[in-house]
Amino acid sequence: MQSFDVVIVGAGAAGLFCAGLAGQRGLKVLLLDHSEKVAEKVRISGGGRANFTNRDIDVRQPHKHFVGENPNFCRSALSRYTPTDFIALVQKHGIAFHEKHKGQLFCDRSAGDLIDMLLAECATGGVARWQPCGVKDLRTTAGGGYELDTDRGPVQARKVVIATGGLSIPAIGATDFGFRVAQQFGLRTVEPRPGLVPLTFDGAGWAPYAGLAGLALPVLIETGDKKHRTVFAEDLLFTHRGLSGPAVLQISSYWKPGAPIRINLAPEVDLPAALAEAKQRSRKLLVNELAQWVPSRLAEAWVAQDADWQRPVAECSDKALARLAERLARWELVPTGTEGYKKAEVTLGGVDTRDLSQQTMESKQPGLYFIGEVVDVTGWLGGYNFQWAWASAHACASSL
Repeated sequence: MQSFDVVIVGAGAAGLFCAGLAGQRGLKVLLLDHSEKVAEKVRISGGGRANFTNRDIDVRQPHKHFVGENPNFCRSALSRYTPTDFIALVQKHGIAFHEKHKGQLFCDRSAGDLIDMLLAECATGGVARWQPCGVKDLRTTAGGGYELDTDRGPVQARKVVIATGGLSIPAIGATDFGFRVAQQFGLRTVEPRPGLVPLTFDGAGWAPYAGLAGLALPVLIETGDKKHRTVFAEDLLFTHRGLSGPAVLQISSYWKPGAPIRINLAPEVDLPAALAEAKQRSRKLLVNELAQWVPSRLAEAWVAQDADWQRPVAECSDKALARLAERLARWELVPTGTEGYKKAEVTLGGVDTRDLSQQTMESKQPGLYFIGEVVDVTGWLGGYNFQWAWASAHACASSL
């Protein structure tokens, strides 16, 4: 039986970072993962360049960019380990990076640079890493520690950290291990569901738009009502089965099944005024005028739905133009579902924050910690989820 101060299960962003920090604080650390490859989700993120944090996180109100039963939970960790702290580490390792937009920071070269940095931090901390190595059983010992039956034999540790992530992208090894461990020790979980995921629509209702696959444009997108209304200004992408792009990935974390989403397809234009003005001066077909403000393929698909719109703009009735402006500025539709975990960037839900300490990430089961995506804290698209991984790992490592 090999002994360690702490065993960390899951060699993704949070697990690697926590292991390095804990090792550098003098702890004997074992990091293990059932996958052969390390940090595959980091490797494929941000188009292979890893959107590793976001400068725009408001450290006074970090919960503004996070979803969960209690978004305030993440405030403590995020305010104690900020984007500036992580950027300093990236710079120390000489990794070149750039800001794309909206505070999103990416590696210049490749996400592999970030993984190499995390592995170097683990090496500095003398971390033992076993991969591939699954955990068959986890149990408490009489002395208050833990024993784990692993594929490489039994180990014992005073403390165990679960950093196994969620259910997203099973093709690269996602499992429900973390949720099973939480349930084994009587901790509550919030029902997981796909987050940051494309939305799908049914055949007949979607038929007029199916031909628009590949078309992208800036929109305003919203869901919910009154104080539960959430709005994003981002790019929308039409797909064969529905809608994607940053706008839809963002709104998917707030969308409830059966609820509508509303999209303004021409947010920069006062369409009623623009169409009224065109009617006064133009002899062009309405579809050609419309193509000034939305992509021409979208204009064609739109006017094809109503005979009143298939004529010169000067011959369209005011009512028909008002109806067109209203539809484009407030396109309301009800998704039939999502593309599921295979296309979801993150998992919503997870270990209930009511059963975790926001200071240390320790659960109500003494010596058992949960960090990163396995917890019911989900960030917006744009580097927020990585910052949660770093901050929750830092909070945990500081208390181990």
